[in-house]
Amino acid sequence: MATAAEGEGRERGRRYWRWSKADFFPEPSFASWRSYGAALAATVPRLRERVASRSSDAVEAGTLLAESENPLRRCLSWVDLAFLGFGSVVGSGVFVLTGQEARFDAGPAIPLAYAAAGFSALLSSFCYAELATEIPSAGGSFSYLRVELGDIAAFLAAGNILLEAVVGAAGLGRSWTSYLAALLGRDTDALRIHVPALAEGFNLLDPIAVVVLISTSAVAMSGARLTSTLNSLASVVGIVIIAFVMALGFSHFDAGNLAPSFFPFGAAGVFRAAGVVYWSYTGFDMVATMAEETKNPGRDVPLGLISSMSAITLVYCAMSMALVGMQRYSEIDANAAFSVAFSAAGMKWARYIVALGALKGMTSGLLVGALGQARYTTQIARTHMIPPYFALVHPRTGTPIYATIVVTVGAACVAFFSSLDVLASVSSISTLFIFALVAVALLVRRYHVAGKTTAAQLRTFLAFLALVVLSSIGLSVYYNSRYARRWPGYVAFGAGWAAGAAGLALCAEQQRVPKVFGVPLMPWLPALSVATNLFLMGSLGTMAYMRFGICTAAMLVYYVLFGVHATYDVAHSGDAAVDNLELGKVADASTPPA
Repeated sequence: MATAAEGEGRERGRRYWRWSKADFFPEPSFASWRSYGAALAATVPRLRERVASRSSDAVEAGTLLAESENPLRRCLSWVDLAFLGFGSVVGSGVFVLTGQEARFDAGPAIPLAYAAAGFSALLSSFCYAELATEIPSAGGSFSYLRVELGDIAAFLAAGNILLEAVVGAAGLGRSWTSYLAALLGRDTDALRIHVPALAEGFNLLDPIAVVVLISTSAVAMSGARLTSTLNSLASVVGIVIIAFVMALGFSHFDAGNLAPSFFPFGAAGVFRAAGVVYWSYTGFDMVATMAEETKNPGRDVPLGLISSMSAITLVYCAMSMALVGMQRYSEIDANAAFSVAFSAAGMKWARYIVALGALKGMTSGLLVGALGQARYTTQIARTHMIPPYFALVHPRTGTPIYATIVVTVGAACVAFFSSLDVLASVSSISTLFIFALVAVALLVRRYHVAGKTTAAQLRTFLAFLALVVLSSIGLSVYYNSRYARRWPGYVAFGAGWAAGAAGLALCAEQQRVPKVFGVPLMPWLPALSVATNLFLMGSLGTMAYMRFGICTAAMLVYYVLFGVHATYDVAHSGDAAVDNLELGKVADASTPPA
């Protein structure tokens, strides 16, 4: 049997640019049609084993790195991560959604909607921060769920992550073209090619979106250090633009625009708006995928995540307050709020500043998205849930070029044909679903350790965890039911959630102490993160759940036909690398590679 060192030497000696069946399907189950047929016949016992399987910190942040043949480079500091967080989150959303939600849902109270959504996102960022310091892996939430909740939960997260990566990047690419047209003073579809022969929604071809996607991905493939530097410079420009927009807005602030009622649509309107503007905060989870390339993940990831999310929440609240103070909410243009408000104040030229700010935000979002999406894909491929070919890291650039290419090609194809309306129909319900799962995974990590937690301790923990989750679901369903105006339901479900969280705090015994950074107010903070994410999920409507169900069913079919067999073969492989994987014999993942 070859030693691990010899195996590593062989891997490093292979050419990066290669293309063979063995690179895509190296597992015995796919060696021939006969072996694949035998694997399919054994699907049930294999599936049963994989459902019960759990990974480990050492595997996710150590052993699996050998699948990439070359290491990702540790070159980022907490300042880099803070700017990456800013660049990934602050896109066009704040310019588009603020006017829409102020006009129809929240009125002058739109800053409170941003505060509520920001609070929920900040809760999730705390959970991500602790898990990223404990498991500094490129897989982010995928790795956390694989360790704490198992292969099936991790695979469902992986499928939704890849779907969101493709659709999200395509949507940003299409929006980039629209804002460029606005900056040039033309109709938003003026730069697209109309093809009447194609179906409605697919007949406006967008070559500019394709060029933008390829360009930003090319930068991401050239290296994390260069991408981070460019993003930091772009973020500084964005901060200047946002400060300029706020300064102009507050210079024309009129407190009379907040009257006669600060809550014209009531508290329900504020929460409806919070569910919509939440999408202005998505993207921060990309920072967690950079932990493997961070010099000191135990310190830098929490600092970068929490500082960027706190600053972004303050910026969003201030921008929205400037808007409703500059123009009465009933007069705000839902589609071009800031531009129209500035025009009404005699500053028509300011619309170009707004368009430039949106373009900058989308460009930064695409840059950071290309980094994070490729890292997710890399870690998923390392586990063989998708072909391990996409886990390979280029020896010179230190980036996963194949993973970046596959996500970019998918996004470019979607962006070229699909309109924003079609893309918007693919709901981001999966984002909130993953955030809720990550909070549950953190609770599981703190309260359950295999081989240490007794059966009685486990039953106590699961009972109170179930109470937290079920009460959170019940509260969300009740709020969106015809009984929403009646208070007894809120009291009942709120009391159930509080009893569950209090039970975890007082009756369940924590089994693990975080090594570096720990979420404060455990278990209240992650329990509240579960509740807020599930509550916001409830505002997405029936069609969102139908699409989510269809996508999940398709993912499970793929897992049964491919993923379960590939991961089963890896778990039962007899080489030294997998022996070490099972035993956790790996070097300290926090040590920078030579």
